[in-house]
Amino acid sequence: MPIGVTINVLSVVFGGIVGTLMGNKLPARIKDNLTLIFGVCAIGMGIVAIDMMKFMPAVILAVVLGTIFGFIIDLNKWITTGALSLQKPIAMWMKHGHTKLSDDNVTAALVTIVVLFCASGSGIYGSIDAGMTGDSTILISKSILDFFTAVIFACNLGIVVSMVAIPQFIIFGALALSAQLIFPLTTPDMIGDFKACGGFLLLATGFRMTKIKEFPVADMIPAMVIVMPISWIWANWIVPLITF
Repeated sequence: MPIGVTINVLSVVFGGIVGTLMGNKLPARIKDNLTLIFGVCAIGMGIVAIDMMKFMPAVILAVVLGTIFGFIIDLNKWITTGALSLQKPIAMWMKHGHTKLSDDNVTAALVTIVVLFCASGSGIYGSIDAGMTGDSTILISKSILDFFTAVIFACNLGIVVSMVAIPQFIIFGALALSAQLIFPLTTPDMIGDFKACGGFLLLATGFRMTKIKEFPVADMIPAMVIVMPISWIWANWIVPLITF
């Protein structure tokens, strides 16, 4: 199991514990502004990743086609539905704690953290990247953001936030292990384009977090599945045709 997955999971666990201990002591001003800082960090991570791009047309094509496919299958809805299913067993732990939030607000908050920690573009990208290349930079960077995000949510929801680490470990672990099987079939150029594609998702995530634009990040996720095949096709079929 890549170390990045373990670190990311532990960041949520300990963030939930710290937030529970803090309770309502964290000022709202800090909570609101930290989210903006998280967004700026995501944008910076995305810029660095995009710089690894080898075949720009292939990556752009993958992002566009992948997003279109995401819209067609309504991936965002499927992810939300999955998050709703996961939050139900997690919500049972709320019976052992207390919160001032209404039941509807608790459900909405739990769905939000399940999506953030278990199905975010950065998490999926980071897990696959760590599995294929052994580079956990994205996941470790994400862990820093997740720790403080968990603290913020746990101030209201309590220790239940730490429980989200269980499905997170299962999902990210499965992605990382599956990616290890794919790696022998890849080339350095394909890996570079994959990282760049993930960078675009990180940029979109950052823009959402800073409230610049509500990009459909969930619907963009299929781009990471098709970017490497498109990169290979571009390198082996298209480049020879356009190179003189």
